[in-house]
Parts: sequence; structure tokens; C-alpha cells
Amino acid sequence: MSLRKTLATTKRVLKQLSHDPRTLALVLGVPVLLVVLLRYVFDGQPQVFNSLAPTILAIFPLLMMFLVTSIATLRERKSGTLDRLMTEPISKVDFIFGYALAFSIVGFVQACLVSFVALGLLDVMVMGGTLPVIITAVCVSFLGTTLGLFVSAFARNEFQAVQLVMPIIMPQVLLCGLFVPREQMATVLQWLADVLPVTYAVDAMKQVSVHADWTADLTRDLVIVVGCGLAALVLGAATIRRQE
Repeated sequence: MSLRKTLATTKRVLKQLSHDPRTLALVLGVPVLLVVLLRYVFDGQPQVFNSLAPTILAIFPLLMMFLVTSIATLRERKSGTLDRLMTEPISKVDFIFGYALAFSIVGFVQACLVSFVALGLLDVMVMGGTLPVIITAVCVSFLGTTLGLFVSAFARNEFQAVQLVMPIIMPQVLLCGLFVPREQMATVLQWLADVLPVTYAVDAMKQVSVHADWTADLTRDLVIVVGCGLAALVLGAATIRRQE
């Protein structure tokens, strides 16, 4: 792996994104609109919204970064960009890590924007404060980015990339404890939830919501989320292939 080549890939991806206002609007604007929409869905139940909003801040960035990253990487393969890069002295690791860094930067901006709207404009109260919320949201965005990079190797077109949301992301959302406490689920589902990274992303946001101090459980949850993201990056570098 070459740091220079990785950063060059990152710069190229960010430059492409800067010339794609629709993608930027999707990544940065849609999560904000969804949080605002959720606020007015529970317009007469502000306490319900206040309890849901922090965990939603973990779900929306994950889903958005997964979709955008998987489709963008697939587009690189279909357009032949990856083939051309492979003829140059750049490795798959440089390509994958460059993409991950670029979209992680976008994820950071997204996390700051959504957190500002939720905590500043919509008055969502969290005990841990703004910084832990942003750190957690960035880690979750990183996880969504790396999962998108990984699964892009298994899709042949953009439609298949979108379809992969259902078997990969949605089961994790259902089992993470967002809708029903995990201890109330069937034992087998609890075991399954314990090995899914989104579970720890949601748990991290819950830790930030109810604890004023940075806890050991929060550290553990974030380490697991980032560790799963790094594992997905390594697997993505090993499985990504040229356009057939």
C-alpha cells in the first residue's frame, strides 16, 4: 500500500463528487430531510422523537453511505476506470482505501450537518454532548462506506447494488434493538444481533444519549464498529474485480 497513491485516489474521488451536485445533495441533504420529517411525524410526542432521534442518527448515515459508495464503486468498474487504474502502478488496496478515505470525509461532513440540525435546530437532548454524537456518527458512516465498497464486488449493475440493501442492511436494522429491545427477541435472534455491527452502532448512540461521561461500553462499541469496517475494507480489496 502506498500512502501517496491512496491520497491521489482520494483526491480524484472528491473532485468527481464536487462535480456531481445530485450525489452531494443525496448524501448531505436526504438524511437531514429525513430527520426533520421524523420530527414532525412525532409532532405531538416530542419525548418519543427525542428518544428515537439519536439512534436514527446511526441508521440514516449508514444506509446513505452504503448506497452511494456501492453504486459509485460499481460505476468505476462499469466505466472501465478500474481497468485503467490496474494498468498503472496502483494496487487494489490503494484503490479501496482511497475510496474509503474520500467517502469517510464526506461522511464526516454529513455527520456534522445532521448532528447540527438534530441537536441544534430540533433540540434533541443527549447527555453525552455534541462531540460524542459526531464521533459516533462518523464511525457509523465509515462502516456504511466500507460495507458498500465490499458488496460492490458482488453486484453487476446499480439495480443489484440497491437490492443488496435488503439482505445486508435491513436485517441488521430490524435486529439492532431500534424497534424492540433485544432482550425481548427470540434467543436465536439475540445471538445473531450480537454478531452484527449495526447493533453496536445503535448501542453506541444509546450510550451517548443516556450517559454524560464517555463510558467503557461506548469505547467498546466504537472499536467493534470501526474494526468491522476495517475488516470489510480488507475483504473488499481482496474481492474487488474488473468489469467482465
